[in-house]
Amino acid sequence: MIIGKNQCPPTGNDKTSIVFSCPDKPGALYRVLKPFFDYQLNLSKIESRPTRRNSWEYNFFIDFHGHQKDPSIQNVLAGLKENTIFLRVLGSYPMSPQNL
Repeated sequence: MIIGKNQCPPTGNDKTSIVFSCPDKPGALYRVLKPFFDYQLNLSKIESRPTRRNSWEYNFFIDFHGHQKDPSIQNVLAGLKENTIFLRVLGSYPMSPQNL
């Protein structure tokens, strides 16, 4: 992965990476992930890592198909903001040809 300051334009075969944390309560992760199902977006990776702030608090890293400028992706991101403590879009970029 290459990180830069400029956004990649949509190609039609893109992937978006995000990181978020959600409340430590029953159903919290389900509520965060439900918009992906509602908009039929494919998750290609989900990974959790402990935060440095609190014990038993985790950041979740997700890669999914689509570009952050796509209307459906913008709707999903809006839903995520409602159900997360912290959300950052790391970026959207063209998928590797082997992932198509």
